[in-house]
Amino acid sequence: MDTIGLIGMMSTLAAGLCIAIGAIGSAIGEGMAAAAALRSIAQQPDQTAALTRTLFVSMAMIESTAIYAFVVSMILIFANPFWEYAISKAAN
Repeated sequence: MDTIGLIGMMSTLAAGLCIAIGAIGSAIGEGMAAAAALRSIAQQPDQTAALTRTLFVSMAMIESTAIYAFVVSMILIFANPFWEYAISKAAN
Protein backbone atom coordinates (compact mmCIF):
# COMPACT_ATOMS: atom_id res chain seq x y z
CA MET A 1 0.00 0.00 0.00
CA ASP A 2 1.29 3.44 -0.85
CA THR A 3 1.85 6.19 1.70
CA ILE A 4 -1.03 8.38 0.56
CA GLY A 5 -3.51 5.50 0.81
CA LEU A 6 -2.24 4.62 4.26
CA ILE A 7 -2.57 8.21 5.47
CA GLY A 8 -6.11 8.38 4.09
CA MET A 9 -7.10 5.12 5.73
CA MET A 10 -5.63 6.02 9.11
CA SER A 11 -7.13 9.53 8.98
CA THR A 12 -10.58 8.10 8.34
CA LEU A 13 -10.18 5.56 11.13
CA ALA A 14 -8.94 8.21 13.57
CA ALA A 15 -11.78 10.58 12.63
CA GLY A 16 -14.35 7.83 13.20
CA LEU A 17 -12.91 6.93 16.58
CA CYS A 18 -12.70 10.59 17.58
CA ILE A 19 -16.34 11.36 16.82
CA ALA A 20 -17.55 8.06 18.30
CA ILE A 21 -15.78 8.51 21.62
CA GLY A 22 -16.65 12.20 21.77
CA ALA A 23 -20.33 11.57 21.07
CA ILE A 24 -20.61 8.70 23.52
CA GLY A 25 -18.93 10.70 26.29
CA SER A 26 -21.21 13.68 25.71
CA ALA A 27 -24.33 11.54 25.57
CA ILE A 28 -23.49 9.86 28.88
CA GLY A 29 -22.67 13.21 30.49
CA GLU A 30 -25.88 14.83 29.27
CA GLY A 31 -27.94 11.89 30.45
CA MET A 32 -26.40 12.01 33.90
CA ALA A 33 -26.92 15.79 34.12
CA ALA A 34 -30.56 15.51 33.03
CA ALA A 35 -31.21 12.68 35.50
CA ALA A 36 -29.69 14.69 38.36
CA ALA A 37 -31.71 17.78 37.40
CA LEU A 38 -34.97 15.83 37.22
CA ARG A 39 -34.22 14.23 40.57
CA SER A 40 -33.59 17.67 42.07
CA ILE A 41 -36.76 19.12 40.54
CA ALA A 42 -38.76 16.21 41.94
CA GLN A 43 -37.40 16.91 45.42
CA GLN A 44 -37.76 20.72 45.29
CA PRO A 45 -40.35 21.79 42.72
CA ASP A 46 -40.19 25.45 43.79
CA GLN A 47 -36.58 25.68 42.52
CA THR A 48 -37.50 24.55 38.98
CA ALA A 49 -36.53 27.83 37.28
CA ALA A 50 -33.06 27.97 38.81
CA LEU A 51 -32.40 24.28 38.19
CA THR A 52 -33.57 24.50 34.58
CA ARG A 53 -31.35 27.51 33.89
CA THR A 54 -28.35 25.74 35.40
CA LEU A 55 -29.20 22.58 33.48
CA PHE A 56 -29.23 24.41 30.14
CA VAL A 57 -25.87 26.04 30.80
CA SER A 58 -24.32 22.72 31.82
CA MET A 59 -25.84 20.94 28.79
CA ALA A 60 -24.25 23.54 26.51
CA MET A 61 -20.88 23.01 28.14
CA ILE A 62 -21.18 19.24 27.91
CA GLU A 63 -22.26 19.43 24.26
CA SER A 64 -19.18 21.50 23.43
CA THR A 65 -17.10 18.34 23.92
CA ALA A 66 -18.96 16.63 21.07
CA ILE A 67 -18.54 19.72 18.91
CA TYR A 68 -14.78 19.75 19.55
CA ALA A 69 -14.60 16.06 18.64
CA PHE A 70 -16.49 16.83 15.42
CA VAL A 71 -14.10 19.66 14.57
CA VAL A 72 -11.06 17.46 15.15
CA SER A 73 -12.51 14.71 12.96
CA MET A 74 -13.23 17.21 10.16
CA ILE A 75 -9.65 18.46 10.40
CA LEU A 76 -8.38 14.89 10.14
CA ILE A 77 -10.47 14.25 7.05
CA PHE A 78 -10.30 17.53 5.12
CA ALA A 79 -7.27 19.49 6.40
CA ASN A 80 -4.86 16.77 7.44
CA PRO A 81 -1.33 18.20 7.73
CA PHE A 82 0.17 14.85 6.73
CA TRP A 83 -1.28 15.08 3.20
CA GLU A 84 1.13 17.84 2.18
CA TYR A 85 4.09 15.86 3.48
CA ALA A 86 3.02 12.66 1.73
CA ILE A 87 2.35 14.42 -1.57
CA SER A 88 5.72 16.20 -1.47
CA LYS A 89 7.53 12.92 -0.80
CA ALA A 90 5.58 11.13 -3.53
CA ALA A 91 6.53 13.80 -6.08
CA ASN A 92 10.26 13.34 -5.38
